[in-house]
Formats: sequence, C-alpha cells, structure tokens
Amino acid sequence: MLGRASRRDGQHSASASGDGPLASLPGDAPDTVPLTAGVPAQPPGGGRHPGRGRRRAQGPREPKARKHRIRRLLRLRTVRVILVLIAVFICWLGFSVGTALAAPGGGTTSTKLAEWARDHYLGPVVTFGEWVSYNPPKVGGKPAFSLAVPKASPVKYKKTKAFKPIIPNRLSSPAGKPLPGEGQWRVLETVKGEPAIFGTFLRTSSVYSSYVAGIVSMDQRLVTFQLRPGAEDPGPGNWHAESWIPPGTRSGLLATFNGGFKIDSSDGGFYLNGATSGTLTNGVASVVYYRNGTIKIGQWGRDVRMTSDVVGVRQNLKLIVEGGQVPASVNQDVLGSWGATLGGSYYVWRSGLGITKDGRIIFAYGPALDVQELAGLLQRAGAVEALQLDINPEWMSYEYYQADGHPSDPTPVNLLPTQQGTGYRYYSLYSRDFTVVYAK
Repeated sequence: MLGRASRRDGQHSASASGDGPLASLPGDAPDTVPLTAGVPAQPPGGGRHPGRGRRRAQGPREPKARKHRIRRLLRLRTVRVILVLIAVFICWLGFSVGTALAAPGGGTTSTKLAEWARDHYLGPVVTFGEWVSYNPPKVGGKPAFSLAVPKASPVKYKKTKAFKPIIPNRLSSPAGKPLPGEGQWRVLETVKGEPAIFGTFLRTSSVYSSYVAGIVSMDQRLVTFQLRPGAEDPGPGNWHAESWIPPGTRSGLLATFNGGFKIDSSDGGFYLNGATSGTLTNGVASVVYYRNGTIKIGQWGRDVRMTSDVVGVRQNLKLIVEGGQVPASVNQDVLGSWGATLGGSYYVWRSGLGITKDGRIIFAYGPALDVQELAGLLQRAGAVEALQLDINPEWMSYEYYQADGHPSDPTPVNLLPTQQGTGYRYYSLYSRDFTVVYAK
C-alpha cells in the first residue's frame, strides 16, 4: 500500500517538476500559460488590454451607428415638424430682410436693417446696439464750413405799394459772439424778383460749438406747399400724389424738406386727398395743407381741424412751441415723448417746422440738438407754433433748387453741407413722406 502511494506521489512530483514523462521537451511551446498568484492572466499578443482591442476593432462601425441614430431621430414626427418650421422661418426672414434692403428711396443698409428690426419688435435690440456704438458730440471747436455761405450779399428792396417783402431780422447766436455771417439771412430763392425763401446758419450751443443748424424762412405769399406720401410710409394708397418729383413737374420747384416720424410712431395720422393712414388724433401737433397751397401749424381739434379746404394733414407728437413759448414738456420723458434716438442720446440730428405771426413758415434742422434747443431755434426765428419733424441723420433734408438755365430740371442744393444723403433724393422714389415747395 505504501509502495503504490509513493509511486503515485512520485509521478505527480515528476510531472510538476518537468522530469516525468509528461514534461515538455526542449523547444516545445507550453500548452498552458502558468498562473502567478495575485496577477491576472495576460492574453496573447503582448499583454494588451482586451477591452482596448475590441474598441479599436469596432471603430469603423461608429459612423454607421451615428448615421443610424440620426435616421431614427429624423423618423420622429415632432423633429420633422420642427425642421420644417425652422426652414419656413429662414425663408421668411430672408425674404423679409431682402425686401427691406431692396426697397427704394433713402437710407443706408444699416438704417434699413434698423428700421426693419424696429418694425418687427426688435427695437430694444437696435437701441442697445446704437447705444454701444454711439459717440457723444464733441465739446468746443469751430464749424467745419463757413457760415457766410450761400455766397450772396444782403439784398436791399424798395418798398412799393404792390408788394412789401418781409425781411427777417438777423438772429443772435446761442453760442455767444457770432462768427462772420452767422445769423445773417441770405436770399435762397426769389419769385418774380421778390425774395421768397431766406436761409441762415446758427451754432446751436456754447458747449458743442462746432455744430451748426440750418434755418429757413419761407413767405407763403410767394410759395405753395404740397404734401407727398412716402413709398413705404405711409405706403401705397389712393393718395393722388407721387412719392417723388418726376420730370415734367419740376418747373417752379423751389425747395423740399423731410416729413415726420413713421406714421405708427407719430401718435397721430396722415391724410391726403381723401385717404388716411393711421388716425387723425385730437391734441396732436399737426401741419395742415390747404387747397390754395398754404399751410397752418397747431394742435388738432383746437387750433386746426378738418374742413372742405383741407387737402392734407401730417401729425407728429406734441407742439414744441405753443403760443410763442417753449413748454416744459420738451424736457419730460425725452425718449418716450420725442422719439428713439441713436444710442438713446438726447443730442442727435433733429428737424422742426413752425409758423410766425405774419404767416411765414420756419424750418430748422441740424446735428447735436436736444428738443429744447430745436424749439429754441424755431422760437428765435419767430415761430409762435411749432412741432418736431423727423430725427436722426438719414432722414434730415432741406434742399433748395437752382435753375441754372434749366428751369424745368433745376439742380438741388443741400442747405447744410453736413447733411447726409444726396440732394437728388426726391428725384427718385422716396420711402418717407416729404413736402414740396413751389413758386406761386
């Protein structure tokens, strides 16, 4: 018994030590990989981690899996509906913005984009962008051009029983001691040899002394006024009037100037030849155009109202000169009451229209103006009733026209050399409403 057990033990020992008949011969590969206590077995191939090897092997399949997931996502009805809505929105956005940019009549690309944004409830975004990029007016300095232009010497007139011209008095400068020619009226246009339109320049402030406003006096005994609709504002309608000054209608043309805010921002309405845009509203400052070519300025429902002689009405905000006085309201809620300005600033390009006791019409416009300064210019020139018209540089304009031997096609001249835009703006389709002045 002991012998057999010893032999069995010996065989096991021989096998374990490699000395028995089951031991590997020299040069033979082992059938198994020996285990080492506490160390996991390593796979063939240099001991690479099996997980890593599998990931590299499955790498080329990942794009296919991703495409499969995208296809599954696109099969969802909700996703398809959202994608269609996004495509429709992009198409509408492109068409809407493209139409705004391609619209004829005034304004740079940035101006048209800003107008489009405000029309589509993005006004706060536009205002913020303008505020970020706004540069305040420069303090001090001198004007960049001579205030003695347009070149002409003061004209002396003989008083006759037939016609007595109204020659405005020289205006004092808000900036203090006047520069050469400042506040001195010059004849811009005559009708039948009589002075019909005078113009002058004034610095508007002793602080921002390099900025100059243009002021005009028009004698209603010698000129007539016509209201014209804008191609976009108020837009197409049964106006019986052109949105520009076409050839064949330029004989006797003396001057043109801008209108007011966009109708939906004016607090009132626009009326011309029986058609209306917006609503004519009591209490709103109004320019009223009559059949005989004259105009009046006042508060609608109190000073002026609808009659059979009225052919046009342009309303815009509140009066800024009333009974010869500048009301305190010009300094109240400036942005809310007097319009969104570039960068939310008070000092921007502004324009206004007034009427004097003797019936002359005063137009004033210029850069770096707040509402009170604009009102002060109109009051200084003799206006007893006045309103603010449009604001911001792209929409400011006053042009007078020189025949130069071609009375049927006179050449426009910008009153202010710093005025933006071409003087020919109204010789093609124009987007905003404006006023045309003809010889009587």
